[in-house]
Amino acid sequence: MIRALLTMDDFSTRNTPAIVDYLEEKNIPIIMFAWGQNIEQYHDEALYAVKKGIIIGNHSYTHPSFSELTFDEGVKEIEKCESVLHELYKEAGVPRKYRPFRFPYGNKGGENKELFQRYLAEHGFDKVDDTNIPYYWWKENGLDKDIDTLWTYDFAEYNIRPDSGFTMDDVFKKMQDMNPSSGAALFAPDSYHILLFHSHDETEEMESGYYKRFLDECLAQGIEFVAPKFK
Repeated sequence: MIRALLTMDDFSTRNTPAIVDYLEEKNIPIIMFAWGQNIEQYHDEALYAVKKGIIIGNHSYTHPSFSELTFDEGVKEIEKCESVLHELYKEAGVPRKYRPFRFPYGNKGGENKELFQRYLAEHGFDKVDDTNIPYYWWKENGLDKDIDTLWTYDFAEYNIRPDSGFTMDDVFKKMQDMNPSSGAALFAPDSYHILLFHSHDETEEMESGYYKRFLDECLAQGIEFVAPKFK
């Protein structure tokens, strides 16, 4: 059996409601990580997701590389996004039960990593339950201790751009790779994943319904999508 927690970065965009509707139709739970500026730009789309019961996590306000920021600058990024999320949930009339966080690009802050981890723990951010992740490198790199939410598999569909040479065929080839250079093999037996894809209108413009195509393949391969749990 392959089980997976689905996550999506860079919420919110024009195609967010369509993604939410597809996930609801397929009964796939998800955590969507919010870029604060995107919520402000696509406010109604963000509101739609919250009202549908989607868990929205903090993905910073402007999506910087945290290793290029001072600690105080990083905290401001987190707290500004928190303020946007607070107002969004308030407007939706939905209680905000969980507050997961994901660093943009998975960049944990370089020399300030431990300061950021302490900040997240002391300010009540929720750690996704990663107890079932079996990969030795997860614990070897201390990812089981970190508060932020990383991933074990990245679809990398954000590389589909004009003149990039990267296509949906490359996404599917990556999905079938049993010996990836980084992360874990998606379809390895008895695996457990935190999966990452992105809500990007640019990808949708090039490959309509891109997320349906690779998630449908996951379902066809027997992946069981699990509801988010927190430690």
